[in-house]
Amino acid sequence: MMHLPRHRCCTLAATFALALLAACTTVQRRNPIATWVPSANFDQRHAVIIVLHYTQQHSVEESLSTLRGENSTGPVSAHYLIGKDGRIFQLVPDGARAWHAGNGRWGTITDLNSASIGIELDNDGASDFAEPQVESLLRLLDDLTTRLMIPKTQVIGHADMAPSRKQDPGPRFPWSRLAAAGYGLWPRGELGEPPAGFDPWLALSAIGYALDDRPAAVRAYREHYRGDRATALDAQDLRILANLAAQRAKRPTQ
Repeated sequence: MMHLPRHRCCTLAATFALALLAACTTVQRRNPIATWVPSANFDQRHAVIIVLHYTQQHSVEESLSTLRGENSTGPVSAHYLIGKDGRIFQLVPDGARAWHAGNGRWGTITDLNSASIGIELDNDGASDFAEPQVESLLRLLDDLTTRLMIPKTQVIGHADMAPSRKQDPGPRFPWSRLAAAGYGLWPRGELGEPPAGFDPWLALSAIGYALDDRPAAVRAYREHYRGDRATALDAQDLRILANLAAQRAKRPTQ
């Protein structure tokens, strides 16, 4: 049996005790001014929306390092990362709060990190998304919406919830492909003329977009639904928005 010097034993014991204390504090988070009377009637946070990103980096390895390390602008993470070859990596448990969304809003949700699952896609921001990657994303979305009971319409892009700051997953992202599989809010049926007195800004807000910066909100909407980065609405946009707003009115998500 190996015997350690006494001072080293004391140091190790103290380190272990501090680590144990820190772990207990992190997990239990008891309030010192209250009497602890534990209940088993609780669970972890429940995500209600999925936010899609592109990494804007050059490899899965680079993105794994970024999402797991300490960066110059502060630590970031995501629940999942999907490579161009379709490999799916999980970095944060589904029930935990990953740091992927940042400041923004979608509808009445103002803390997207607490309410969402974040999925990063290995893409430099200027290239098409690889077919194996899209297939894996669809498989992951099927798993998450089924297992976590997230409505399939509740799949958005980072730019949708933070239009003034973000542009991902960008105009090259195949939203129509996801819509064909039932994910995300997408125009359905024939696009008729909007009703009299139709207000496109109210429609954008009803869908979920924040209107603090209207040109940015329009750009994010156009990236998602028209595949460009225009900052003005045209007649076709009014037809699309009327269709989407009508769907949202029929299908409350929260």
